[in-house]
Amino acid sequence: MATGWAGDGAVQEQIDATVKDGIARARAKLPSGPGLRHCEECDVPIPEARRRAVPGVRLCVACQSARDQEGAAFAGYNRRGSKDSQLR
Repeated sequence: MATGWAGDGAVQEQIDATVKDGIARARAKLPSGPGLRHCEECDVPIPEARRRAVPGVRLCVACQSARDQEGAAFAGYNRRGSKDSQLR
């Protein structure tokens, strides 16, 4: 396939970079350290089952759901090497 000046595998490299960035972003959001018994935002007790299931948990289910919805607005589109960014 003719790709112009782009090297062989450039599209796959961009896809791999996007996936790698997404994994790094997800890992950075993982809780770490000792979990809390009460939510750090609303002070509601965190159930024992949640504390065992999510090591380092800091938020109750309601607050975590609200935070997840706020983060969903970020598209995470990787523009490195895309034709749109090169034309601007």
